[in-house]
Amino acid sequence: MAQIGASVPATPKKVSTLSKRKVQTTIFILLALGPSYCGYLLFTLYPNILSAYYSLLEWNGITDPKFVWFDNYKYLFQDEYVWRALGHNLILMVTVPILTIIPSIFLAYLLNVKGYKESPLYKVIYFLPNVLAVIVIALMWSFIYDGSNGLLNAILNLFGIDNNDFYWLGSKKTAIWALLPPLIWGGVGFYVVIFMNAMKSIPPSLYEAAILDGASHMTRLRKITIPLINPIVRISTLFLVLGVFKGFEIMLIMTNGGPAGSTEVIGLYMFNMAFGKSSHNYGYASAIGMFLFVVLVIAKLLIDRLSSKDHAEF
Repeated sequence: MAQIGASVPATPKKVSTLSKRKVQTTIFILLALGPSYCGYLLFTLYPNILSAYYSLLEWNGITDPKFVWFDNYKYLFQDEYVWRALGHNLILMVTVPILTIIPSIFLAYLLNVKGYKESPLYKVIYFLPNVLAVIVIALMWSFIYDGSNGLLNAILNLFGIDNNDFYWLGSKKTAIWALLPPLIWGGVGFYVVIFMNAMKSIPPSLYEAAILDGASHMTRLRKITIPLINPIVRISTLFLVLGVFKGFEIMLIMTNGGPAGSTEVIGLYMFNMAFGKSSHNYGYASAIGMFLFVVLVIAKLLIDRLSSKDHAEF
């Protein structure tokens, strides 16, 4: 007589079914994740490892590489152009996220909460710069800043301000600040769409209760909207900061770091070291790339430490 509670041995049919399911699950995981992991290993991890190796070399891409070990890093910390470029990155890191996130929140709030009939059209208009290629945006703003035929000078002339065909990208005092509008204009629309979608998840009853209490739009924005979308705002700020540190396409097209290096950022300096007209120092450019990687990691950790992770729940 069988004992009560004794385990019933699995039949061969059940064992076969379980084995088939495991095999099918394994095949599905390999097919779903395998290409992504292979792409990551081939196009991300392997180039980064290769860059770390190149940073120990003196190599121009043609002659035989020569091991110099950490000489590139020693020279990097003594290179005044690196620190000048990093200073320009810090200026953009502070200004661009603030001047992008704040207008994006206000515009998203107006389009989402006010409920304008034209909201879909406004959303398309705001998002349009993200559809354009970077080179189109850069060339368009270069024409706007042109001294003799630029739109900006023409508008100033309408108000009686004659600046003698001043070229905004040709002066060390204005060039770095002239890069802010294209960077901000190219990013606001993207974050307007993100914040609008985040605001749609907020229950309307919260706004209705605030309206009954006599709360103004600014109070509702500060007390309800921003606290509830705070995680999205924090992640968006992180992406903007890291993007400003890595990006250099607009600077390359509009000024190529000029005049006199006043708009050169760390990514552009690295690019010119590797592929410039007068320099093909892949080893030193790779060392700058590794330095930039460390800076980005530190920036990410600082943002996580300084930004509040607490957010309201509903």
